[in-house]
Amino acid sequence: MTSRYGLEIRAATATEAPGLADLLATAGFAIDAHDLAERLVALRQASATALMALQWGPPSGLVVMHWYPTLEAARPRAQISTLLVNADERRRGIGRLLLKAAAQAARVAGCGELEIITRSDTPALCEFCRATGFAEAGSRFIRSLRKQG
Repeated sequence: MTSRYGLEIRAATATEAPGLADLLATAGFAIDAHDLAERLVALRQASATALMALQWGPPSGLVVMHWYPTLEAARPRAQISTLLVNADERRRGIGRLLLKAAAQAARVAGCGELEIITRSDTPALCEFCRATGFAEAGSRFIRSLRKQG
């Protein structure tokens, strides 16, 4: 999709699951490579995309985005649920390139807005969002749909 100085941004496929599982593990998300491969296939079949950054080896970064209609706007909203760059490769513009590719994919999907989910305990990500033009828009709550023991 995008290439800059040996860095390629392209759609993540099931074959990249082992490398992406390693990248996610560095951020504390332990996902079995086989399960991740199935999830990547499911994303490709839904209103979603997973884009990864590659530069001479294992994946350097990942962005996962979904889009959905809302009552508030005529055009769908795109939501980034994952934005991750390998800690050793941060501050090189990879996150900005992933964000640019995600925004382009959202425009192609007909979206009018782009939002990103962050946790309050990730100040670096919050600062990145502010620096790339996102405005804070409140907080969110999550509830499991399974009965808790």
